[in-house]
Amino acid sequence: MSESLTLGDRLRVARRTRKLSAAQLATKVAISPSYVQKLESGARKATPSLVAALANALHFGPEVLTGQPYYGEPEAEDAVHAVIPELRRLLLCYDTPDELEIAPRPLPVLASEVDQVAALRRDARYAPMGPLLPPIIAELTHVALSAHDDRDQRQAFWHLARAYRAVNSLAHKMGHHDLSNTALERVRWAANESGDPLLQITAGYLVAGAMLRQGAYAPARRKLLALRAELERMQPESSFTDDALAVDGALLLKLAVIAARQNNPDGASAYLREAEEVAQMAGNRDSLAHEMSFGPTNIRIHGIHALIDMGDADQALARLAEWAPSGGTEWTPPATTVGERSSHHHIDVASAKLTLGDRAGAFKELRRARKIAPNHTRFHPSVRETTSALLRLETHPSNELSAFGNWAGITTP
Repeated sequence: MSESLTLGDRLRVARRTRKLSAAQLATKVAISPSYVQKLESGARKATPSLVAALANALHFGPEVLTGQPYYGEPEAEDAVHAVIPELRRLLLCYDTPDELEIAPRPLPVLASEVDQVAALRRDARYAPMGPLLPPIIAELTHVALSAHDDRDQRQAFWHLARAYRAVNSLAHKMGHHDLSNTALERVRWAANESGDPLLQITAGYLVAGAMLRQGAYAPARRKLLALRAELERMQPESSFTDDALAVDGALLLKLAVIAARQNNPDGASAYLREAEEVAQMAGNRDSLAHEMSFGPTNIRIHGIHALIDMGDADQALARLAEWAPSGGTEWTPPATTVGERSSHHHIDVASAKLTLGDRAGAFKELRRARKIAPNHTRFHPSVRETTSALLRLETHPSNELSAFGNWAGITTP
């Protein structure tokens, strides 16, 4: 079933539900009444920070405005939703699980499957990842709770935390935010039981990310700064391991995003520069140490994201042109970049190009994102809004654009 409502439509309904005028809502989020009207008509596209601010002002979750979770065709991707009830049950019964019909597989076998799940998560391949999660979590839970050897138990909890992280990512990207938050608590629990301090900091990093998505910028910033202080306490700078550097770099990039959401360009730039210094300490190479995607590529992606988030699409695209390789017109992430990061970059750039009136360029970026990570692209709220705007702006949308809209679950006007 296609979805014809836009964020602007949902904003209008939510505003009226709260019995607010456009002027009253505008005052609450420090924008003009005409801007609210343009958002509701679809003439302007809301940034993630503005979506969070509007949702907070209206006392709704952001998903009320974005319309998540999205259902409908194609069937292969919607099958991901089918595992959600079972995952909810498993996470609810995390410390008192159902009995297994057969004994769990050996821990090395389960660890290998978690490695596969982690690779699928990084590439945003949620459709093949989803069905793998319930049996892995069920078996790892039993191994972790019944292991007699302390080392085996810690290892089981370590891999269980990684599996819960995949549930968090799946649930968040698919719009099941209640399950995403539950998964975060399970990541923290399993990380603590694993005894791995870096995994515990990673769990806190994920919680800060959830705070950011809800518009709780100050608490998220405080949490990230506390995590950096804890990391420094554990591993003084002179002895940081590569894994610790990757985790520290990820914390800095999240702090840069928060600064951008708070419209603090100087703060965002400072955190990005510090992240570059950390990357240099780690050999200036892209890595996946401790499952943190960090390095020069991810720093550039976050730099562009920060500019777009602050409404500076011109500067973002100028930066991409400045970084263009010889003979190219703009920089794009290398093919080796994890799919979730790379597709997110193209989704951001599509929004920036649409803002500057480059409809063809915006659609090209959406197609790039789809090619890299179709599951992530189809269920991303920004893709829906950009596609809806393109369909509305084109008097006679091309067959390709109309087909893309149908694939994304959007009715052609």
